[in-house]
Amino acid sequence: MADNGPFDIVVLGGGSGGYACALRAAELGMSVAMVERDKLGGTCLNRGCIPTKALLHAAEVADQTREAAKFGVKAAYEGIDIAGVHAYKDKIVSGTVKGLTGLIRSKGITMVEGDGRLTGPTSVAVTGADGAVTTLEGRHVVLATGSAPKSLPGLDIDGERIISSDHALTLDRVPASVVILGGGVIGVEFASVWRSFGAEVTIVEALPHLLPLEEESSSKRLERAFRKRGIGYELGVRFEKAETTGEGVRVTLEGGKVLEAELLLVAVGRGPVSDGIGLDEVGVATERGFVKVDEYCRTSVPTISAVGDLVATPQLAHVGFAEGILVAERLGGLNPQPIDYDGVPRITYSDPEVASVGLTTRAARERGHEVREFTYDLAGNPRSKILGTQGEVKVIAAVDGPVLGIHMVGARVGELITEGQLIYNWEALPSEVAQLIHPHPTQSEAVGEAHLALAGKPLHVHG
Repeated sequence: MADNGPFDIVVLGGGSGGYACALRAAELGMSVAMVERDKLGGTCLNRGCIPTKALLHAAEVADQTREAAKFGVKAAYEGIDIAGVHAYKDKIVSGTVKGLTGLIRSKGITMVEGDGRLTGPTSVAVTGADGAVTTLEGRHVVLATGSAPKSLPGLDIDGERIISSDHALTLDRVPASVVILGGGVIGVEFASVWRSFGAEVTIVEALPHLLPLEEESSSKRLERAFRKRGIGYELGVRFEKAETTGEGVRVTLEGGKVLEAELLLVAVGRGPVSDGIGLDEVGVATERGFVKVDEYCRTSVPTISAVGDLVATPQLAHVGFAEGILVAERLGGLNPQPIDYDGVPRITYSDPEVASVGLTTRAARERGHEVREFTYDLAGNPRSKILGTQGEVKVIAAVDGPVLGIHMVGARVGELITEGQLIYNWEALPSEVAQLIHPHPTQSEAVGEAHLALAGKPLHVHG
């Protein structure tokens, strides 16, 4: 590479946070170099958001084909062509990577392939595939190295019988049976996919509910829906050990219960990729592997910032985007506002979907709010009836105050949560939202109905 800098910004990592920072910085007239050792787009584009949602859509099509007769449509379900599913998924991923690569190039951002490592407060050494080392100099360095699947002590992921989500995305068959260790977003989404593809699935979660960070009523709705779909789960019980057998894997739970399956998917979360990037040598403070940052994503070293899964904020691509943009604008001399992480929408793309923004009832009360809430059942929503989905929209508001949280369960509710984001972030009163006219027949009416009820003028509400 001819140009070693100095650049205004050197970004270490080309995932969501890194490339968002690079793009915004370039728009603001700064010179940018971005280092990436793998494919542009990082976890989300290559091993997370995009490929998993492609699998979930294929699963939805499979379910719709099986159920076509309910709608008066003659269709035959003949099984899953897993090679065809992967071809569909990979085409979406590769096309998106190609588009992103072209966008990065069009902005004049210098791309450097290889493993990057901090060698000073403003320098990054990049080791290429051929072993050659290039040192990049920058006025500022932005760390965006992302995350990788975690495991538990003593549980070795072999990629054959005991797998991570990375392995699951390229699995060459539909397993006959799977035990999923972890009932968070990753575990729940893969459970939904594999069940739709015909597998027997059991989720093991140490906490009392699936999606334990969500509103408890949402978790319970999901659990009822999963039970109806034939997805098993063991809640409030810890994993003890796993042993591979000739036919698969034997999983022992605390208390002695044994589950046997073809595969064990370890979905206990993702850890930051912080080892080996020179943090200690340069003096960047960390905690539990995460880089410590303030509300403006500044590290303990003034010339170094960190964004995305490398810091202890919600592990969501759109959070990475927002953090990357914040850092670029701060370095560009603007005055960006810190991110309100409570105001970030959260979606689990299972069947049914779970979406939320703002506070749970428990969190609101812990922060001293006196709350009132209303739950609108999608059974009263005509569009949801047409789609054949069950679920709810729950709105939590402060007494004589604004909406504090919106929580949804049902098909396609991920597309509804953006309105919830506006309601929460603009601190709208239920009475103000009740004045808005929602189009009929849509699922968005459920949002309006819940606010109408909280405003004291319920419409399509029984009781």
